[in-house]
Amino acid sequence: MTSLLERASEYSPSHLLQKVLRTGNVRVALNLLGPAMRGLVMHNGKQSASDMQASHMVHFDWTYQRDQPELRKLYELAKVSQWNATTDLDWSINVDPYDSRFDLFPERMSPLPDIPAYRGLSEREKQTHRHGLVSWMLSQFLHGEQGALFAACQVTEAIQWLDGKLYGSTQVVDEGRHVEVFYRYLNEKLGKLYTVNDNLYTLIDALMTDGRWDLKFLGMQIMIEGLALGAFGTMRQTSREPLLRELLKYVITDEARHVHYGVVALREHYHTLPEKDRREREDWAFEVAVLMRNRFFAHEFYDEFYGQTMSRKQWDELILNSAYMRNFRQTMFRRLVPNLKRINLMSDRIRPTTPPSACSSGSTRRPPPSSTPPTSSATPTHRSSSTDPLASAAANLRRRAGLRREPLPGTTRAGSTYSRTASRRSGSPPTSTA
Repeated sequence: MTSLLERASEYSPSHLLQKVLRTGNVRVALNLLGPAMRGLVMHNGKQSASDMQASHMVHFDWTYQRDQPELRKLYELAKVSQWNATTDLDWSINVDPYDSRFDLFPERMSPLPDIPAYRGLSEREKQTHRHGLVSWMLSQFLHGEQGALFAACQVTEAIQWLDGKLYGSTQVVDEGRHVEVFYRYLNEKLGKLYTVNDNLYTLIDALMTDGRWDLKFLGMQIMIEGLALGAFGTMRQTSREPLLRELLKYVITDEARHVHYGVVALREHYHTLPEKDRREREDWAFEVAVLMRNRFFAHEFYDEFYGQTMSRKQWDELILNSAYMRNFRQTMFRRLVPNLKRINLMSDRIRPTTPPSACSSGSTRRPPPSSTPPTSSATPTHRSSSTDPLASAAANLRRRAGLRREPLPGTTRAGSTYSRTASRRSGSPPTSTA
């Protein structure tokens, strides 16, 4: 009965608005309200399939002008950089999650050592938990790649430049290949697949259903792909599993092109936008950063392994203060801030100062920040910028908008994995805004 009441509380209009009104920008909140309802409240991502209503414009150019040399060069590079997931990767490599010689992901890079219940486990049990966490991470990569596949299709339809359409066609192929390899690795080598995280579902829903071409570029090419590029690089550098390392090497080469495509497409456009529209994009990027940060709370993994040993609020606080989350923040700084600056979405209003240690470059500027309460509602309501630098920007924007944050009620849910026993331990821009 308690869980039903908690679930019902998520439908409160004031509660839902707090999930999407961190910046005080009402237009952004209204834009994200539907995706937040479907993803964070109705949990549509926990179903086996989802339908989303697209509303973007499709642009045809019957003159076929090739007048974008930078995109043309990128297209030529993409053509000679294609790879075959079936023949270029050695799928005969044995993957055993319990073989410490070939750790999938080092324990020290995960939040697990900070969890008291984990520290009391046997070594075999710890390996099972690490296997689960890596499966969760790769599952979210897989779901993100499916979102990228569909977003790339929409962007290719909507962009006006022919050179952009031609390059976009290669990204569609790239993303399809990424879906192929991540699913095959999870299915054949790890034998475990988690459902899409609610925050990631919300973001994908927002990208798929918004008709504005530039938000699809901003959300997928700059934000999601940019952060994924950093996450893939970190995992490849730290993993000792040879097949995963080789797989990620190929994926990283593709993702680097995708991010550059987004920068080229948006760079001139966002420098000529009216200030009101530019600020809306800036606040929208802020909300996307929140969703991406909250995705890393790994609630699907928590539900399976720790839902019976600690509350979700305790879990969120532990994750928020872990080295795992600090690494996420550093990756966000490193990968997102430079590109957001290039496309004119990093003004002084969105980047309060932060300690130099928050960024590997020593900069006191910070990335599109994330707010303190995560969408899962159970994070501490007050945190200093030295502990969570993403929180100070949210507070800064709320002050500017005259908003007062209220604590959000907690929720708990279980049953959020698709799990199967491994059969083996081998382991000029568009004018349409719709």
